[in-house]
Amino acid sequence: MTAITTIRIDYAALPKYLERSRPDAIAGVIEAELRDAGITAEASDVISHIKIELPTTQLAAASTLLASLKLI
Repeated sequence: MTAITTIRIDYAALPKYLERSRPDAIAGVIEAELRDAGITAEASDVISHIKIELPTTQLAAASTLLASLKLI
């Protein structure tokens, strides 16, 4: 069994270059970026934030990528 980590990003914390009126599209872009980097992740639009779920073993790599995108 693999441990799963959840990352939550508040909409207010998103960089201004992202179109905040389309949170579902933002989640799709984040998920695609993570997958392109070889990180198995699911990103979804939740009412108050973007939720990203991924194997805990990939947390460091995901954090590095999300930081480079200025999301965390």
